[in-house]
Parts: sequence; C-alpha cells; structure tokens
Amino acid sequence: MSAPSGLQKEVLALYRRALRMVRTKPPHTQDKFSLLVRYMFHVQASAVSPRKVSAIEHLLRRGRRQIELYENPSIRDCHISQDMRDWEQSRRKYHSQTS
Repeated sequence: MSAPSGLQKEVLALYRRALRMVRTKPPHTQDKFSLLVRYMFHVQASAVSPRKVSAIEHLLRRGRRQIELYENPSIRDCHISQDMRDWEQSRRKYHSQTS
C-alpha cells in the first residue's frame, strides 16, 4: 500500500480535527455532533471522484470553515436531519448483519 498523498493527509487531519471538536461539546450532545461529522464526511466523500483534486480542495476549505464555526464554545447543540438518522440506522443494520 502506498503512502497517503498530501490531499489525503489533509482530509484525515480535518476529520481528526472534527472528531476532537466533538469531544469539546456537552456530553448529552456529543452523539449528535459525532453523527453530523460522520454523515457529512460520508456524503461529501461519495459525491466527488478521488481524481477531482480541485473539488476536494474546495470541500476541504468549506469543511475547515464549518469546523471553525462548530469549534466556537457558544455552539452547544446541532440539528440532526431525518436523512442523517436514516443513514445511521441503515449503517447500523448493515454492520449488525455482517458481524
């Protein structure tokens, strides 16, 4: 397996930053923030080809701005849409069937 590219490292660093942000939120909302992060990364990753470098760079810039907003201590909760809940349920169902 080859070493990750610079762009892959940036995406992983942004994901780690987002997960660290989740831990700064109140305990009763951390599950919601965690779902938000996982869902947004999944949706964005599946929406763009790995070969479209400019699109990935754009998503990285947009993602950084979003994370900066959520890192604000005054942001204590987030909205979880029904699509996000459905995605989580299907993911759990799939993982329980493959285990």
